[in-house]
Amino acid sequence: MKKALVGILLLFIISGEAVSQNQFPSQIWHKGNVFLADGQGFSGLIKYDLDNNVVQLQADAVSTFTASNVSNFEIYDEVYGGIRKFYSLPYALNGEYETPIFFELLTQGDNIALLCREYIATDNRGMNNWGPMTMNPFWGPPMMTGYRLAFNYYFLKNGKIQRYSLKKKDLFTMLPGYDDEINLFMRKNRLEHDKRGDLLRITAYYNELQN
Repeated sequence: MKKALVGILLLFIISGEAVSQNQFPSQIWHKGNVFLADGQGFSGLIKYDLDNNVVQLQADAVSTFTASNVSNFEIYDEVYGGIRKFYSLPYALNGEYETPIFFELLTQGDNIALLCREYIATDNRGMNNWGPMTMNPFWGPPMMTGYRLAFNYYFLKNGKIQRYSLKKKDLFTMLPGYDDEINLFMRKNRLEHDKRGDLLRITAYYNELQN
């Protein structure tokens, strides 16, 4: 009986750890900082919701801020590692009127910045296995069953945010003037035009070319 109880307890512990590890970044609390539009800064545990453009801060109590109240926030993603930074920027996401929404900053140079917005998509390849993904949001490709973490990408140029279509020809439109150099860089490093970590490296390389 004692061995059985120990076995059941271990099963619950392992199951709990699996659930924690399989959650998406937006579903868990991260250590981080929130900086408000009025200049105030706060530290604590942070959870973000890009669908609704809100960020929650857990300090003495839980406070909720919208993209209109926040200048930027940053988190330490313990699941995947690394500091991730998000900025509130005006953009017409679902219409013709610009409103403040959150973008994650992937890389920034003097002339252009690469931004993204993550979302949870259905993975039709794994409809019989409804479990979240395992991926490194910085460098690694997604490996999904049921749901997957997906991204929309944007380039910030001359103060204007433009959505990237994920078509290779449009990448050269977004990063003009160095088609041959970028093509060679992508071939040498086996980079794709539609993957998060690869796009980050390509954009950073483009900014180096312009210096």
